[in-house]
Amino acid sequence: MTQDDWGNIKKRLLKTVGQNNYTTWIAPMEPGAVSEGIATLNVPTNFFGNYVSQNFSDLILHELRAEGVDVSRLNFALTPQNAQIIAKPAARPAPSQTDKASGTSPVTTAPLDPRFSFENFVVGKPNELAHAAAKRVAEGGPVTFNPLFLYGGVGLGKTHLMHAIARELKERKPEMNVLYLSAEQFMYRFVQALRDRKMMDFKEIFRSVDVLMVDDVQFIAGKDSTQEEFFHTFNALVDQNKQIIISADRAPTDIKDLEERVKSRLQCGLVVDLHPTDYELRLGILQTKVEAQRKTYPGLEVESGVLEFLAHRITSNVRVLEGALTRLFAFASLVGREINMELTQDCLADVLRDSERKISVEEIQRKVSEHYNIRLSDMIGPKRLRSYARPRQVAMYLCKQMTSRSLPEIGRRFGGRDHTTVMHGVKRIEELKVSDGQITEDLELLRRALES
Repeated sequence: MTQDDWGNIKKRLLKTVGQNNYTTWIAPMEPGAVSEGIATLNVPTNFFGNYVSQNFSDLILHELRAEGVDVSRLNFALTPQNAQIIAKPAARPAPSQTDKASGTSPVTTAPLDPRFSFENFVVGKPNELAHAAAKRVAEGGPVTFNPLFLYGGVGLGKTHLMHAIARELKERKPEMNVLYLSAEQFMYRFVQALRDRKMMDFKEIFRSVDVLMVDDVQFIAGKDSTQEEFFHTFNALVDQNKQIIISADRAPTDIKDLEERVKSRLQCGLVVDLHPTDYELRLGILQTKVEAQRKTYPGLEVESGVLEFLAHRITSNVRVLEGALTRLFAFASLVGREINMELTQDCLADVLRDSERKISVEEIQRKVSEHYNIRLSDMIGPKRLRSYARPRQVAMYLCKQMTSRSLPEIGRRFGGRDHTTVMHGVKRIEELKVSDGQITEDLELLRRALES
């Protein structure tokens, strides 16, 4: 792939993704080699590569093929200069005259994602404690807990909060020396310092900070020498009343091959779990992200019901949810269509199929019959008694919202009913949601039971 090829591709991507996305995510990339159907793109950071892979890889592959490049998948690699920077201990910048006078150190931190701030972090019940604790630490004053340990599955907001804390500290307390990095980078710098016999420099950098932030600490599990140095760095900072903020994909006690003394240290502060998202939080996130997408794609509107559908169906994590929305807006812009249910199901068929593997029509029917304490055969059967008809409509509504089955398919699963009967049932439940608090509560309880 030549520079000219990549230049043509970037021009088309600019029109597709919009100026903001282009400037942030497309322009910094440089073309690499194409070998055996794999095109390499050089990126400034691993985070950058992961984000582009999740959100723009399909579009990039499409444009590469349109340019005549024989490619089946993408590979993202760090640019050579950035790969060297990550492997080396961070050089301490020479202090300015102001720093010399005040005796303070300049802020040192890994690149922060501009999207990850407290302002665009959507708060709900699953993450409100983590958000409150992060905000408290970000004020930069003394806190009653040290370290702050945030843990949770992929895409639940750990890294978002870590970046937000670092950004807020930088703005509120520019004189503070804040060091934010991943556990992997900590290990790379430690190994490099051992190899270059510069352990004193390494210790000085890490033990002279005001705030140490380490992302994905589970990475050091099983790496004895790195754990040893991390333990001593941790102790040295705590003894100086310096703040430590850690994130991981699980609780300290559940990280396999992590030394007991390290586990004990990590648990001595505030350990906060970011729970899986609930429906309200997912809907709130989608509503926030739609406003951001409208800046890139002005004039594109989302039909009523689409966001609710996505919030019900995509329950795995926020990254998948955000990636689906990004793809949806880009696809709608490319084909020149409005974002309605038909386009959503066409564009996101693979994502929706993944969700459907967890929830079937039969499972919904069983859960609803159990919830209303009626026999499954009565709910599916021909009886029109209110005690059976209302649960039947609730089940039809949930099947429409939580599976990708068509109305005729749903009707067939309910005793061979016509699709118009399903439409009537869905519409009736939508009306009752507004006026009947009990129906709203029943729907929420059933959704949680089905998504758990």
